[in-house]
Amino acid sequence: MEISPVTSPVFPQRVSAEARFDCTPASENSLLVIPLGGLEEIGLNMTVFQYAGDLIVVDAGLMFPEEDMLGVDFVIPDFSYVMDNREKIKGIVITHGHEDHTGALPFLLKELDVPVYGTPLTLALVKEKLTEHGLDDVTLISVKPRDTITLGCFSVEFMRVTHSIVDGCGLAIKTPLGIVIHTGDFKLDPTPVDGELMDFLRFSEYGEKGTLLLLSDSTNAERGGFTFSEREVSRAFEDIFSKVRGRIIIATFASNIHRIQQAINVAVQNGRRVIMCGKSIVSNAQIALDLGYLKIPGDTWVKLENLKDLADEEVVIITTGSQGEPMSVLSRIAMDEHKHIKVKEGDTVILSAKIIPGNERSIGRIINHLMRRGADVKYEKVSEIHVSGHASKEELKLMMNLVRPKYFVPIHGEYRHLKYHARLAEKSGIPAVILGNGEVFEITETGAARAGKVNAGRVFIDGKGISGVEDIVLRDRRTLAHDGIVIVLIGIEKTTKKIISGPEIISRGFVFEDASQDIINEVRDLMAATLSGLQDDIVSDLSLIQAKLRSTLKKYLRNTMDRRPMIMPVIMEV
Repeated sequence: MEISPVTSPVFPQRVSAEARFDCTPASENSLLVIPLGGLEEIGLNMTVFQYAGDLIVVDAGLMFPEEDMLGVDFVIPDFSYVMDNREKIKGIVITHGHEDHTGALPFLLKELDVPVYGTPLTLALVKEKLTEHGLDDVTLISVKPRDTITLGCFSVEFMRVTHSIVDGCGLAIKTPLGIVIHTGDFKLDPTPVDGELMDFLRFSEYGEKGTLLLLSDSTNAERGGFTFSEREVSRAFEDIFSKVRGRIIIATFASNIHRIQQAINVAVQNGRRVIMCGKSIVSNAQIALDLGYLKIPGDTWVKLENLKDLADEEVVIITTGSQGEPMSVLSRIAMDEHKHIKVKEGDTVILSAKIIPGNERSIGRIINHLMRRGADVKYEKVSEIHVSGHASKEELKLMMNLVRPKYFVPIHGEYRHLKYHARLAEKSGIPAVILGNGEVFEITETGAARAGKVNAGRVFIDGKGISGVEDIVLRDRRTLAHDGIVIVLIGIEKTTKKIISGPEIISRGFVFEDASQDIINEVRDLMAATLSGLQDDIVSDLSLIQAKLRSTLKKYLRNTMDRRPMIMPVIMEV
């Protein structure tokens, strides 16, 4: 899988600054903007741009499961609309390498043979994921900031932005109707760790020439002021490192190369060696090192096997698990299940990441276990060891004023984030529309309007397959988790349809059979009475027997115990 470079700058056309929304009839010369994920949710970022017979996709991300998604590994967008229009697709453009923007690519590219465009680190991370899925023949085309690519009637310029990952870009998408600016994830960091500033000039030039539509990151739209620079984390690290004499364990996102770099820099200043632990963080660090995005002095990065040979004051361990993932390195350390790393008195653990909503309980459990074992734990609520990678209100307003769009659509956030962001636009005199996933925003020469919906939603990934009955499967798992299962086992003579054994009652997760024999006996008696009362025509139909047993037992358990276990009558013909 080769990653090829492209170049060829292009400049936008002027667009009228007048703006109004009206219900314009559909036209074959209209621009369709269709978010398939990332609206009213965190993650699953994916947007389609379509004009006549040409279609491009921006990002294809995943989301990690919520607590009620039992047994689900992760979630991807429903991209059936893309599949239905596969002959129109000219390419996939990726803004940056976070999994909430790239994680669905392997599943999308199993169905499509189209090129993928992105910056070097972004594509290197993508390539690693594709290889895991056996996709070694995907065309990956590497670009640099200010490069422009042509995809059918679209031209796309990549513009550098600052974020919590290296090589992030916003996009200037030139369409037959005007320029669309897609910010990707961004913040306005005046002192980025790698010294690569956001390309304010290109954003403002597009604003001067006239921008048709702005789609902008809404994650921090509730937060006032400005987001702190990533370098603030370095100051927090320096303060902690100067006071700690024991081992230091830092948990962060594997893709946060800037955070890893700062931890390495402070470790070197304090005469410590660095051990990276966890498949993803080791892989990403090696990729970044090979591409020159990560700088590590030759004797600083040592193997985990060398831990036993180092004094405590010489050790920094950088690992994964900042979100409490059950199988992560930090989780195994906290549970004392890691082969090489055992927490002891004097260790300091730093959770250098924002707590993603929904993960609070998992992270809390890990913190508790670490502290029971003697570690001093630093996390977001008690120490300034994390800054966001997303723009706050003042930065969002500055972006709008730089770009000065005719229309505005907030993206990347839950509904409240989109709402707050839309209000910021309206206060600046910019017409804003809040879309839902699958909702079509149509722009023509005479105006813009909502124009119906396409298929959109969530697809649950369990293992390496895509579930085709995901809602039913999840509902069954929730029932099993909450109320357990009761199995009614019956033997019937095949020719005469006479009951020759049972009913036997087996329960799991409902009641403990040895301690609840009275309940089990009551259920057995009820099922026996139900069977004896069945008519001959029902007895001859096994499905009717099962339905009658299920409905009778369901009603009995609901009325007597207020419980709703899964009920499975099993009838065996012998």
